[in-house]
Amino acid sequence: MKRSIAQAIQAAIEGLIRIGQLSSFDLPHIQVERPKDEQFGEYTSNIALIAAKIVGKNPRELAELIKKQLTDNDGQALFEKIEVAGPGHLNLYLAQSVLGGVVETIAARQDQYGASDQGASQSVNNEFVSANPTGPLHLGNGRGGFFGDTLSRILRKAGYAVTNEYYVNDAGEQVLKLGHSVLKDEEAVYGGEYIDQLAADNQQTTVRETGEWAAEYILTHFIQPTLKDQMRITFDVFTSEKQEIIERGYVEKALEIFKEKQLSFETDGALWLKTTAFGDDKDRVLVKSDGTKTYFASDCGYILSKMERGFTRLILTLGADHHGYRARIEAAAQALGFVGRFDFVFVQLVRLMKDGQEVRMSKRAGNVVSIDELIERVGPDVARFFFLVYSPDTHMNFDLGLAEERSQKNPVYYVQYAHARLASVLAKAAEAGLNPDRGDVTLLQDPKERLLLAELLSFPDLIADTAEDYAVHRLPQYAIRLADRLHSFYDACRVIDTEQPEMSEARLRLVKSAKIVLSETLRLIGVSAPEKM
Repeated sequence: MKRSIAQAIQAAIEGLIRIGQLSSFDLPHIQVERPKDEQFGEYTSNIALIAAKIVGKNPRELAELIKKQLTDNDGQALFEKIEVAGPGHLNLYLAQSVLGGVVETIAARQDQYGASDQGASQSVNNEFVSANPTGPLHLGNGRGGFFGDTLSRILRKAGYAVTNEYYVNDAGEQVLKLGHSVLKDEEAVYGGEYIDQLAADNQQTTVRETGEWAAEYILTHFIQPTLKDQMRITFDVFTSEKQEIIERGYVEKALEIFKEKQLSFETDGALWLKTTAFGDDKDRVLVKSDGTKTYFASDCGYILSKMERGFTRLILTLGADHHGYRARIEAAAQALGFVGRFDFVFVQLVRLMKDGQEVRMSKRAGNVVSIDELIERVGPDVARFFFLVYSPDTHMNFDLGLAEERSQKNPVYYVQYAHARLASVLAKAAEAGLNPDRGDVTLLQDPKERLLLAELLSFPDLIADTAEDYAVHRLPQYAIRLADRLHSFYDACRVIDTEQPEMSEARLRLVKSAKIVLSETLRLIGVSAPEKM
């Protein structure tokens, strides 16, 4: 809808230019948004304020010109009313036929409502979590995991071909540290109940053998079950650094490419990459003077493997402590010749809080709280929703007290109750002989109905915007807002009324549409949509 409105505004401005009321100018991006306050229409635009500076007019004067042109030439009958507000904002009230039409669209498309071909012909590699196989997944891994999984669901809805990938760092110093820890020697680093378990089961003798065995065990017995069974995340690919990148020669191939492009050089017996040529603050070592290859060299090989698999967009979700890696990774990709889009998401820290105090749970995972422990306590629906409702670039205090609340104070239960309520209404309507599929949407003119219709109408824009900017927190926030609209509508409008069957069936059709959209929203964020509560 935002695109349609922007196109209508653009056509209006171009019309003003044609009739000589405006001089020709380069039209800036036309921003159309939902206003925070419902009294300002279904949509609003500040284009008059932005364009006025360019054409040398008073913003309100320009807004009035655009309003008149829109009103006179609204061939699509988009608007019921247009108001100029404040310094020159255009507040846009949609025609009833447009609002009611969303019900028809949802009925036709069902759970495909909001889907598009936005990402057609684009192949996306979405790498997230990728925690070292040295212990159970912690809260930060959980936050990044829920984000990455939800982003993939949204991208697929927008037509992208997405591969969920987990990079297994099983060839570095951390494997040796794990080996020392399992053997419990003087160089032990990791601790916790899981290390005790590994130590009791270990039959290896050397540090490296012990570390490699333990890493594989942790991956298959701890990490992968947590991802699939607890977090409800499915990865398409688990890529082993040792087997898939090093042993298959991707590191050597990357080094050869750098050599051919004259982007690598030797200094003090070490091999370096000219990452400063691509915006990095300093050049990076590929091979140390003792001949050992660096982590960065493996990263280069890994990027090359993604390029050879034909991905046009790479997404990499990292912890906040990895922010410094961005410049060197981007430089490596450019040096290798990657011409697609490379996006980075950094997930900030999580603290588990209750009654204003940080919570310490068991020592199963040593000195960190595992995501398993949290999910066991609050459930996967609550865990996913709570982590997703905040942007990943913000520090998060996870409110354990609220998460454990089994009432509508908990936003997860509030939203799920809204869905269950819709299911109950439809079931009762069927018992009363009412059919939502024959409802006349032109009857839906109550202010609460309009608000709900407008919320449903905004869903495709929500998907399209999130597929572009990765602001995944929009979806749980949308679910809460939609639940608000639903409860407000249900309290104000009598839905089941056998004495007014036409009105009832119109409202039931709206209920059915809302249930479809709310269910799909919950599916995208990985939260269940119960029929009963």
